[in-house]
Amino acid sequence: MENSFLILIFQLAVLIFSVMIHEISHGYVAENLGDPTARNEGRLTLNPLKHLDPFGSVILPLILSIPIFFGQPSIIFGWAKPVPYNPAYLKNPKSGAAKIAAAGPISNLVLAAIFGILIRFFPHMNYAGADTIALFFGFIVYINILLAIFNLMPIPPLDGSKVLFSLLPPTESSARLVFFLERYGLILLLMFIFFGFGLIIPLVDFIYRIFAGPTSLF
Repeated sequence: MENSFLILIFQLAVLIFSVMIHEISHGYVAENLGDPTARNEGRLTLNPLKHLDPFGSVILPLILSIPIFFGQPSIIFGWAKPVPYNPAYLKNPKSGAAKIAAAGPISNLVLAAIFGILIRFFPHMNYAGADTIALFFGFIVYINILLAIFNLMPIPPLDGSKVLFSLLPPTESSARLVFFLERYGLILLLMFIFFGFGLIIPLVDFIYRIFAGPTSLF
């Protein structure tokens, strides 16, 4: 139970840090494109209280952590409050929105790649604690890949929807698709989380093996 609690606390800390980096990346790219909204609202900070979302950062991770207390493996995930941006500041609102949206998942993949490289060194280091450090780094890699892939799903308000919208041609059918996704986005997102989430796990596992090697968390 003590080890399970330690793993839970570590995963929660990784999740909070990772979603903060994700959202801050949105804000910095927006600022680089001329939009100061995130900075003006105090969102370009590592203070977690500025970023936590009641459901995505607290309730959902705690629900997903329940199996850990019964000795079962579980990876928790969630999200933070979206960093706001004002398209009126952007020279090209459509492509600018896509760049801002893509910045979050990219930041998570960069974190995953960095710690994945570190993992490859620890199996060759002969000192007490190396395996534990490699395990904890594995959680960092996996959670960040999971965040990246999840957020790239083309379901509003996830980042993937903004990237998708920027690629759609200006046609009537595209407008209908955008209207449908924006209107029913929350319902579609909840359905995906509870019924379709397993569909992305093989992709997450595949990318994990690329970054961290043929290791396993479970």
